[in-house]
Amino acid sequence: MSSQPATAASEERRRDADRTRAEILEVAHREFARQGYAGARVDEIAALTRTTKRMIYYYFGGKENLYIAVLEKAYAEVRAAESTIDVEHLAPVEAIRTLAELTFDHHDAHQDFIKLVSIENIHRAEHLRRSQTLVNLGTPVTDLISRILDAGRADGDFAAPADAVDVHMMISSFCFFRIANQHTFGALFGRDLTAPEHRERHRTMVGEMIVAYLTGAGVRPE
Repeated sequence: MSSQPATAASEERRRDADRTRAEILEVAHREFARQGYAGARVDEIAALTRTTKRMIYYYFGGKENLYIAVLEKAYAEVRAAESTIDVEHLAPVEAIRTLAELTFDHHDAHQDFIKLVSIENIHRAEHLRRSQTLVNLGTPVTDLISRILDAGRADGDFAAPADAVDVHMMISSFCFFRIANQHTFGALFGRDLTAPEHRERHRTMVGEMIVAYLTGAGVRPE
């Protein structure tokens, strides 16, 4: 007897399971970003998907594991975007500028990611620390920046003593602040940081800020 029908049925079940899991993650991402970890409800997430609370527990094992899975997916998407930079074929100055602008674009397009990071900081990264995937997810971007910095110093382009974590912090802080603080900043200074008319100027600012510092324009002489 041929096993073809059974194999096809198994493959279809797998695809259905993958689609269901992806849908749960998408809805959970929105709910955790909107309500926070404490405020989000598994019942509500189930009601907004084509599944049940029981199935959510089957796939993820509980609310905390679902939240961690959402964080893992969100951070993985950032790292995937960063990995598209062709460091080997870009001059160091252009490579670091490209990374800064790419980070800006990602944060601008994925504002719920900023909310999730803010929420996890409120929880002192207690959930992030429980994920081996997340704990190790900082390595790819710091490795990438280290390669750019090494190449820039070898070419004589970069003079600043910053390391990869410093540079990642500089880029992230500008891009993150613009989204995370848009409401308080707007109330205090009357400017919507995310308004379209400011976007290209801010995008240019973050790239040039990083380049200026690394090339020595922002370093005081000894």
